Amino acid sequence: MTLLTLFSAVSIAGVDLVKVDKSKRRMYLMEGKEVVREYRVALGRSPKGHKRQEGDQKTPEGRYYLDFVIEDSQYYKSIHISYPNLRDRAYARVHNLDPGGDIKIHGLKNGERRPANYVQSFDWTDGCIAITNQEMDELLSLVTIGTPIEIVW
Repeated sequence: MTLLTLFSAVSIAGVDLVKVDKSKRRMYLMEGKEVVREYRVALGRSPKGHKRQEGDQKTPEGRYYLDFVIEDSQYYKSIHISYPNLRDRAYARVHNLDPGGDIKIHGLKNGERRPANYVQSFDWTDGCIAITNQEMDELLSLVTIGTPIEIVW
């Protein structure tokens, strides 16, 4: 079983929103209307459109929250995104689908020995948002649990 712990950190830059523009492969850490940090990201292998079910390899779209850090992860540090929300679950129930739910922002897969820019050179996740390990460290130092994340195409 995965060990989950709540992450508590002081938001150094006052980040109050994480925005992801899937069409540009960019993630922005926002303080009010100001971009504090910008990262190039890799997404699910089939990134266009909203995630509807487990295995569709799409990164969800909409407003979610960064809800916990996963200590025992397959990836170098990861922070969970609160997908699926109530709307996602309702859609899945009506259409008899499994919405999935293990959506995170994470670094490289543990044991990978690749250059940092490999992470963002193509879409390779199953629906997560990937950044470099160094960027993952920085992200975790700048956001707090409960920070909203808006993901759009």
